Amino acid sequence: MRSFPWRSLEAKLRDSSDSELLRDILHKPSGGSVTLSESTAIISHGTTGLVTWDAALYLAEWAIENPAAFTNRTVLELGSGAGLTGLAICKMCRPQAYIFSDCHSRVLEQLRGNVLLNGLSLEADITAKLDSPRVTVAQLDWDVATVHQLSAFQPDVVIAADVLYCPEAIVSLVGVLQRLAACREHQRAPEVYVAFTIRNPETCQLFTTELGRAGIRWEVEPRHEQKLFPYEEHLEMAMLNLTL
Repeated sequence: MRSFPWRSLEAKLRDSSDSELLRDILHKPSGGSVTLSESTAIISHGTTGLVTWDAALYLAEWAIENPAAFTNRTVLELGSGAGLTGLAICKMCRPQAYIFSDCHSRVLEQLRGNVLLNGLSLEADITAKLDSPRVTVAQLDWDVATVHQLSAFQPDVVIAADVLYCPEAIVSLVGVLQRLAACREHQRAPEVYVAFTIRNPETCQLFTTELGRAGIRWEVEPRHEQKLFPYEEHLEMAMLNLTL
């Protein structure tokens, strides 16, 4: 197969007017896979963070389609859960550093296991591959994290998926985003992308209202073209790009 003229085939397909499907196949990501250990129950050990939720799949697809948003940058994920989004970014988007974070001890334990399960090394591992991102799993409680504690992360990009599940979580999320902006007082604030499933329009309205009160501007990211993961087709997804 190595001797097959793949480049000349791609050039011919690119110039052909009737090979849309094959051109699409040629440009789909290939070779990457993510292996996860997760719970079979929606709620387990008092948390919903041990399973992968649909918006995490949606955000991972967006990241794979937009790798430049993460390449050679430090990424902080809030509420990482089982870790699928971050593992996909680490494998496909070449970040310089990636910080998984959550507040639940059982979720953090599972996250560390999933990082190692996918051939990545945690930051303290001196045998880490030079071409891999620096990976950290951090305990982060949005309600108690101070500006001083958050300043240790220094993210260029902040992401979160399916974390708008109740009013209290929304208020906490907006608060921690404000403190993340404050800890980079003399630098550009991080880019922020929040993906969520629209299950309750009132919850979405509360989120945008709280963002407005905090002086955080937002805009809706256009729907992406990738469809790599099997989340439910009927679910309405949205992703906001926030300006802190």
